[in-house]
Amino acid sequence: MCLASSRKDEVEMEASDRAPPPSIIQSKPEEPPQKSCTTKLYLVIAVLAWLVTGTTISSLNKWIFAVYNFRYPLLLSSLHMLTAILLDYPILRFGLVPANTEEEHMLPTSARFKVFLLSLTFCSSIAFGNLGLSCVQLSFAQMIYTTTPFFTLVLSKMFLGTKHHALKYTAMIPICLGACFSIIGEVQFDQTGCIYLFASTFLRGLKSIQQSLLLKEENIHSVTLLYLMSIPSFCILLVATVVLERGVAWERPPDCDSKLWLFILLSCLGSVLYNLASFCVITLTSAVTIHVLGNLNVVGNLVLSRVLFGSHLTILSYTGIGLTLVGMAIYHNCDSIVGYISSKRSLHGTEKHTKSE
Repeated sequence: MCLASSRKDEVEMEASDRAPPPSIIQSKPEEPPQKSCTTKLYLVIAVLAWLVTGTTISSLNKWIFAVYNFRYPLLLSSLHMLTAILLDYPILRFGLVPANTEEEHMLPTSARFKVFLLSLTFCSSIAFGNLGLSCVQLSFAQMIYTTTPFFTLVLSKMFLGTKHHALKYTAMIPICLGACFSIIGEVQFDQTGCIYLFASTFLRGLKSIQQSLLLKEENIHSVTLLYLMSIPSFCILLVATVVLERGVAWERPPDCDSKLWLFILLSCLGSVLYNLASFCVITLTSAVTIHVLGNLNVVGNLVLSRVLFGSHLTILSYTGIGLTLVGMAIYHNCDSIVGYISSKRSLHGTEKHTKSE
């Protein structure tokens, strides 16, 4: 699904006479025009698939838990991983993706250990997220999750040594604040739940950094990485399901029918596409960018809730949507903004020097 080669997306931008470095979705100057257009097309498709499937899965899971009173989130997550295994294996076995199968199946021990650590991080983020959701409202959980881009930005600096321009840190303010404003109306604070959710948010950022390392430095194909990650994740989540959800009673509603299993199947299939699309977005951009786009998902869920369910949007909600979009515009056009400011300063300095003469 991802055919583009790995590249450094987060670069340090300095105010100098040279041209600014390429932006996040722009190709390197030496790339042929045809390859550049192909890369951008794949990126657009991956982002659209990621946003659509993310919103769809959220709605499906909400429907499964709320309407059918399904009280087994860990079981549902383990089914997501099982579906990924069942779908990815034949794809890799019969060579349906343009991946170097021999090289990727002969991964060194260090790379396989990194995949296992990724599985642990993934499962831990789910566990802490579910514990947090049991203590607080969904809106409060979403508000905390909107800080994920900031955590990822800091972690990429710590673990990858990536240098970011100060403007990108500045863009985090309207991005995170805007998403918080969008859902701040129903917040109820709980200290324990807050700790769980911040732990989950930190792990979500760490997971993206791990994925970026495996996809770019280890050059593992997205389908292969999802397959390798899904096997230990399924085992861990299945054990957690047996231990933590064995005694949970399911009070089935009177109108519960076979559609529940259809919704669960759709949720599982959507999760596979969602994970593949997220891997592609990380490969083509960066770990930070995908969480910036994730805050756009929060805005999309609000709009979808307004259209489908008639939910009321307050002034704060509209303000939050505007702030989030402004922050995303600053983040994605950071290079252009810095280049424009540098050119203006250079022009102003030239004019001042001319006048002094």
